[in-house]
Amino acid sequence: MALPPRVTHRTFERLSEIGASKQGKALRVAVEGGGCSGFQYQIELDDVADGDTVLEGDGEKVVIDDVSLPFLGGATIDFTEELIGARFTIENPNASSSCGCGVSFSM
Repeated sequence: MALPPRVTHRTFERLSEIGASKQGKALRVAVEGGGCSGFQYQIELDDVADGDTVLEGDGEKVVIDDVSLPFLGGATIDFTEELIGARFTIENPNASSSCGCGVSFSM
């Protein structure tokens, strides 16, 4: 079994800033077929569902469904702020290549 994803403190801090837990929501990270490289990440605020892997920190939650979890083993979920904007990012050691925007990848 692969290592679960690691969630950075910046991710939990940003979730707290936007009030995710106060709204009863968690950051859902999922992998779907599609995108320009074969797979794509879906990142959104969502409810915790049965069967989700829940990663917690600072009173906030990141959830991953059981189908997406193997694709994210050992990945790092982070929040970055750059001149071009702020966003949640995924550094995935399982991806053999990814598109320029970092939203889609291949394995």
